[in-house]
Order: sequence, then C-alpha cells, then structure tokens
Amino acid sequence: MIGLKTDTVELLPHTIEWEENAEKTIKLIKRILGDVCIDIQHIGSTSIKWVSAKPIIDIAVAVNELNDVMPYVNVLKENGIIYRKVENFGQILFLMGDLENDIKTHHIHIVKADSSNWYNYLNFRDYLNAHPNKAKEYDKLKRTLAIKYSDNRKAYTQEKSETISRLLREAQQWRNSQK
Repeated sequence: MIGLKTDTVELLPHTIEWEENAEKTIKLIKRILGDVCIDIQHIGSTSIKWVSAKPIIDIAVAVNELNDVMPYVNVLKENGIIYRKVENFGQILFLMGDLENDIKTHHIHIVKADSSNWYNYLNFRDYLNAHPNKAKEYDKLKRTLAIKYSDNRKAYTQEKSETISRLLREAQQWRNSQK
C-alpha cells in the first residue's frame, strides 16, 4: 500500500513495493526533466530496509538551479506530479497522489546538487542502511511516536528532529571516513 492522508501517521514495515514504485517514479521524472536532472534518488524511510515508514515515497532530484524545473511544472502536472511550494530551506516540493481526497503517495524534493540538503538525504539513507543498529534505534523511536501522534504529523516530525540531527551528524562523520 502506498499513500496516506495528510496529518495522519501510520507506519508500515519496509516492503519491496516501495523500492519498485520509487524506481518507476524516478524513470518518469527523468523522462520529463531529462538533462535538468543531475541525479535522482529514492530517499527517506521507505528507502531504509530496517525502518518502518509512512507509506509515502520520497524522491530527491538534484539540479543545478532550483528554478531549472519551473518550465516543467505543467508537463509534470499532466503526469500527476503537482507543484506544492518552494520550501524556505532551499528546495521545491512536488506531490503525487489522490490530492482531491487528501492522500499523498509521493513527495518529490527538488534540491541543488552539491547542497547540504542533497548530501543530508543521501548520507542519512546510506548510513542507516549500513548500520542496522542505528536504523533499528530510529525505527523504535518512530513507532513510539506514531502511536502517540497518530493524528498529528507535525508533532510526530518535531519529536524526531533531535534524533535526526544526531543521526545526520553521525552520517556525515561516517561519510567523511569513507573518503
């Protein structure tokens, strides 16, 4: 199952369906945006094998300049990828899903290549996939918070922020040690 109503929190165990859906979505985005895309990656909890996740696929699209995607807004919309907003922290958000019924299936994050946003997405995913014990720690926190905040996604997200910040720092150190 993919998709979740806005403001609700429901976690499901990792499934291969998320990976397959992400690959299909990546191919669609690449077909539409072509060379505007420097790279496209499946990110977020649905890309981490040991972590339960909201059944919403997160995709990060690296571009040279954020505005490079704006000429494609209409063709993206024709393909079910809806422009949402420019985020104040350096990215543009697009959504997919049954938006008339307030169900989101995908978050498409447009970010600058070589930006901290891009590297944070990749480092977090790769670090937790490489360190199952850290992934399971994060999963335990998420499951606890999902019960507490099942109808308040904002509070759920806010309560995770300190742990995410710590894991991002660890992920950056781990990535630097790989070089």
